[in-house]
Amino acid sequence: MRKFLKILIFQSFFIIFSFNLIAAERSHDLLSPGWSFKGFFGKFDRASLQRGYQVYSEVCAACHSMKYLSYRNLYEKGGPEFSKEQAKIIASQFEVNDGPNSEGEMFTRPGRLSDNFVGPYPNEQAATAANGGAYPPDMSVLVKARKGGADYIYSLLLGYEEAPVGMSLDDGVYYNKFMAGNKIKMSNPLSDGIVTYSDGTEPTQEQMTRDVVTFLAWAAEPHLEARHKMGFRAIVYLLIITVLVYFSMKKLWSRIESKV
Repeated sequence: MRKFLKILIFQSFFIIFSFNLIAAERSHDLLSPGWSFKGFFGKFDRASLQRGYQVYSEVCAACHSMKYLSYRNLYEKGGPEFSKEQAKIIASQFEVNDGPNSEGEMFTRPGRLSDNFVGPYPNEQAATAANGGAYPPDMSVLVKARKGGADYIYSLLLGYEEAPVGMSLDDGVYYNKFMAGNKIKMSNPLSDGIVTYSDGTEPTQEQMTRDVVTFLAWAAEPHLEARHKMGFRAIVYLLIITVLVYFSMKKLWSRIESKV
């Protein structure tokens, strides 16, 4: 019985620390600033999420869409947690194609909370043509879609360097030490001071990269904190059940042994 209890306890602790072990394997050789949302008890930094949305909207949104997010997600619990009024103002800054109206014609209107994020291009073909033949991927689940996750995106944005001597690059191609093949068609999108944070945070390239990657990590897994809470409760529940089963079995066997 004691052996059975030890096995259950070991399994519980293994589940708790497995997240960190997997993250360590995936982020090998990649830069990692130490994410607040990593680990079993990880949580998103709300201020960083709000700054990250600002970086996305002012820099990344010129090329990259986030079609699986809606503006209401910006004020829902677990996300950036803007106020509902702030989210309405953000949504109203975009024009959405809607219709048909009563006359059978399409029309444009200001965005609403229920609308998905408005993309920069009407379709993939237009996006590809506007970017020299390279389609800028949708960022909604980009962090989950790339091996290395948040560490990879963070490293990529900070990995721009001058090409080594002897390497030739075509026009519109840039050297990035973390990109497969070290060649990328996207120019370095971030530089110190390119945005102005309303909370007074210094907009260094590293800070903006950290913030926008935090926002992208939340977008790819918006229910992360809820899952962490549920997992913790499940483990506590299993530990309690294990202890109760142990003492119940101990009491049962004590009666059997006394009769023997």
